[in-house]
Amino acid sequence: MQSPGVRGLALPLLLLLPTQGPARGAARFAPTWESLDRRQLPAWFDQAKFGIFIHWGVFSVPSFGSEWFWWYWQKEKIQKFVDFMKNNYPPGFKYEDFGPLFTAKFFDANQWADLFQASGAKYVVLTSKHHEGFTLWGSEYSWNWNAVDEGPMRDIVKELEVAIRTSTDLRFGLYYSLFEWFHPLFLDDQSSSFQKRQFPVSKMLPELYELVDKYQPEVLWADGDGGAPDGYWNSTGFLAWLYNESPVWDTVVTNDRWGAGSICKHGGYYTCSDRYNPGHLLPHKWENCMTIDKLSWGYRRNAGIWDYLTTGELVKQLVQTVSCGGNLLMNIGPTQDGTISPIFEERLRQMGAWLQVNGEAIYETNTWRSQNDTLTPDVWYTAKPKEKLVYAMFLKWPTSGQLILGQPKATLGSTEVKLLGHGQPLKWTSLEVQNGIGVELPHLTPHQMPCKWGWALALTNVM
Repeated sequence: MQSPGVRGLALPLLLLLPTQGPARGAARFAPTWESLDRRQLPAWFDQAKFGIFIHWGVFSVPSFGSEWFWWYWQKEKIQKFVDFMKNNYPPGFKYEDFGPLFTAKFFDANQWADLFQASGAKYVVLTSKHHEGFTLWGSEYSWNWNAVDEGPMRDIVKELEVAIRTSTDLRFGLYYSLFEWFHPLFLDDQSSSFQKRQFPVSKMLPELYELVDKYQPEVLWADGDGGAPDGYWNSTGFLAWLYNESPVWDTVVTNDRWGAGSICKHGGYYTCSDRYNPGHLLPHKWENCMTIDKLSWGYRRNAGIWDYLTTGELVKQLVQTVSCGGNLLMNIGPTQDGTISPIFEERLRQMGAWLQVNGEAIYETNTWRSQNDTLTPDVWYTAKPKEKLVYAMFLKWPTSGQLILGQPKATLGSTEVKLLGHGQPLKWTSLEVQNGIGVELPHLTPHQMPCKWGWALALTNVM
């Protein structure tokens, strides 16, 4: 894969780079994948484990089918999208006409921040610009197609950034689509097989520098390479600046979507694909970005109750992901007027209630020697080696009242087992036929249960 360095950057772009450098003694990274891939991921990200993704934009106005509405309607001309427009909007109505209807009139950044804090998430990632090209801040490079000049007439990114940073302990992050479906400069570059680089030089790169300098995101979530290689985007040149010179050089984390062929291969942490959940340990830090609505990232008015993952299914995603070394980035789609629908709010608050009890088994944990149990299905492990703790998270309460664990090796007089949210030591016995233990769970009524949807045992001094 080509490593372009800063070649191709226009002089005005170079002038955008801040002059301050990193702290003395900090490693400097060259604009090559070989160098950039050696950067150690800031520790906060692995400790956080759980984040909230927010897909919000002009696509939230039609709120039909998917956030890819414009593409499906105008490019692929999928019949249900064509019919939707024919039946609901006048002839000649263009996608750009949705812009003024994206009002965000009920958007309250402080309410959002309070909800995200209640969810137990430790970071949030907002779509600052999706493939439609509409920016949620007053981008100097997106004239009249941004939230300050059109629709809300507000700097959405700034409002949420301030709310998150002043009233929560979450890290603030931003998603940014590199390409734009119908931008004429991108389409012209594409027709030249990306030999021309008009779009990244005049639009995407200066906009990214502006975004980082202005809002200092600690997660920069790239997406949408449009089939162009990283050399076209000058991704390595930008990332070298981000890691060496930017205001967030020491805390920012990035993903792996920086050009065709880079996903699951180069960058900070790996996403590999949407809804990626391998079910086994990976050697590289990864993230499972997934949606509560199984069929869309953006809000859908035509979603039915069965289209949403249940809280139990979401807890299972979190437990599986963290046990295998990943982070869970769980997506919601607000409405065009800035409200988070009750079903999304309920899911977030219930995740928070579960983490209130079981967060000890999730946050700041390491992977254990086994990710899941060999005898009992739906049992997943995490560990805190310094505290000599292993956590066994189980998603089904056994009807027998005894939980069989085939992986832990216990020692009489040393090993202790507790149920998080209950607190009293539990009786356990070693299995006679093979390694493992049987744990006698407390006899609890539904009202006495410490939580719903899954439970966690803290095992002290097990091998």
